[in-house]
Amino acid sequence: MNSGGDSSRDYELVVIISPEVSEEDIPATLDKISRFIVERGGSITEVSQWGKRKLAYPIKNFMEGNYVLTHFKMDSRLTADLEASLRLSEEILRHLLVRLND
Repeated sequence: MNSGGDSSRDYELVVIISPEVSEEDIPATLDKISRFIVERGGSITEVSQWGKRKLAYPIKNFMEGNYVLTHFKMDSRLTADLEASLRLSEEILRHLLVRLND
């Protein structure tokens, strides 16, 4: 860990959005995530929508979901808040946040 200075790290976030969220409403869901990151001093480097995919196993009784990959930079101390926010979101079935190598 680095002591003091910039504690901003590169992250990769994959979210699976519920198939109940319409195609037109997906950008609003992604915007909530982006706002969360940017309002806390982070920056988004890339967002790519992979589209609707079949799940390997049911999640909350769904067999498919919309996958979205986001690359961003954020203070490492704020990731727990981001993950808590994602867990509370009803639109997000599952998420995976990975810190990329420095």
